Amino acid sequence: MKLADIIREVQNLDDMTQQRLLSYLQNALEVSIHSKEPLIEEIAERKNEKGFSCPHCQANNAVRFGKYQTKVGSKSINRQRYKCKNCSKTFTDLTNTPLNKTRKLDKWLKFIECMIEGHSLRKSAELIGDVSWVTLFYWRHKILSALEQIPTDKFSGIVEMDETYFLYSEKGKRNIIGREPRERGGTSDKRGISYDQVCVLVARDRQKITLSTVLGKGRIVKKKLDMKIGSLLSAENILCTDSWRAFSSYAKEKKVEHYRFKSDGKIRVMKGIYHIQNVNNYHSRLKRWMNRFNGVASKYLEHYLAWFRFIEIEGFTNSIKNLKHMMVTSCLYPIQETNRLLRTSKFIL
Repeated sequence: MKLADIIREVQNLDDMTQQRLLSYLQNALEVSIHSKEPLIEEIAERKNEKGFSCPHCQANNAVRFGKYQTKVGSKSINRQRYKCKNCSKTFTDLTNTPLNKTRKLDKWLKFIECMIEGHSLRKSAELIGDVSWVTLFYWRHKILSALEQIPTDKFSGIVEMDETYFLYSEKGKRNIIGREPRERGGTSDKRGISYDQVCVLVARDRQKITLSTVLGKGRIVKKKLDMKIGSLLSAENILCTDSWRAFSSYAKEKKVEHYRFKSDGKIRVMKGIYHIQNVNNYHSRLKRWMNRFNGVASKYLEHYLAWFRFIEIEGFTNSIKNLKHMMVTSCLYPIQETNRLLRTSKFIL
C-alpha cells in the first residue's frame, strides 16, 4: 500500500480512532527515537552513583573489566562488564535486575506499557508479538519483585489503618487438596472471616504515604501487625482504625492516640478531622483494580499490592516518562528470582 493510500484510509477514520492512532504513533516514534541504550545508561548511572558496587558481595571495590556483546533486536551492542577485586566475580549493570540475561530487551518498554494499561498476559503477548504469555508472566513478577522492595517512608500526623480480605487462592496449581478448584476467583464455602481469607493491612497518612501488606490468613494478629508497621509509627502519630480489638490493644501498647470507628457507620468523623475514609477509598480502588485478574495466587499477592501502590503514586497515564520511570526503578533493587524460584514459591503465613 502506498503512502497516499494510507493517508486516505486515515482520513476516513472517525475522530476517536484518529486520536487513538495519533497517540500510538507519538509513543511509537518517541520510543524509537530514544533508543533502549540511553535507558540502560540511565540504569547504570543510577545504580553506580555511589561507585561500582558488587551485586555478589556488596563490596565497593570493583573495576571496569572489558566489554561484552549482546543483541538488541537486530543490532549488536557492546556493554560494560565489571570485576570485583574482593570476590573476583564479574557482573554487568543488569546483573540481579529483571533485565538480566533477557533475549528480547527491545520488547520490555512495550510490556511496561501493557502493564500500566492493565492488559492480560495473553493480550500483552498479542500486542507485543514474538513473545509468549508464559515469558511475560515471569517478566511481570521479576519487575514486581523489585517494586515490592521500594521502602515505605515513616508516617506523619494522622494515620488511617484498616484491613481488607482477599480469598485465599492457589491459582495455577494442579491437584489442589481439600477443596474443589474455583472458577475465575470463586467464593469461599465458609461465612465471614476464616482461614479461607487472606488479610491485607492498609495504612495511609494524610500525605498519602501508604503501606499495603499481607498479614496472613484469617483475622489480624497483634504480633504480625507490629512486625509490619511498628517501625513506621511513633508516639507522635494519631491512629484512626475500625473497632477491631487488635488495633485498640496495639495502640495502647505503642502509646499512640487512637480513634475507633464502629462498622455500623453511625459516626464517620470525629472532631471534624479524624476518620478512615481515605483508607476505605483505597480499599475500593484496590479491589476494583484486582478484579481484572479474576483472582490472583495468594503467594503473589504482595507483588500485586506493590504494583498497585506504584501506579497509584506515579499515575496510571501511559506516558514515555512513566514507562521509563517504572523500568529504571525496577532495576535499582536487586532480585534473585529466577523462573524456577517464582514457579515453586509458596504462600508464607
